[in-house]
Amino acid sequence: MAIRQRRVKHETSFAARLLQHAQAARDAAHRLPPGKKREMLLRQARASEMAVQIDRWITSPGLRPPE
Repeated sequence: MAIRQRRVKHETSFAARLLQHAQAARDAAHRLPPGKKREMLLRQARASEMAVQIDRWITSPGLRPPE
């Protein structure tokens, strides 16, 4: 019996989903008082934004493979 993988067809791009996550985390963080939970949400927002930058860099046409 073969295992079937679930395929998800996303309506938005990877970068758009990451930016939405970053904005949601940042909004949630600003509603919280200073503390660990707030810092964790802000860290997640920064990580999502960094992932978008890395994705854009990797998929840029000027990037050449290592020699």
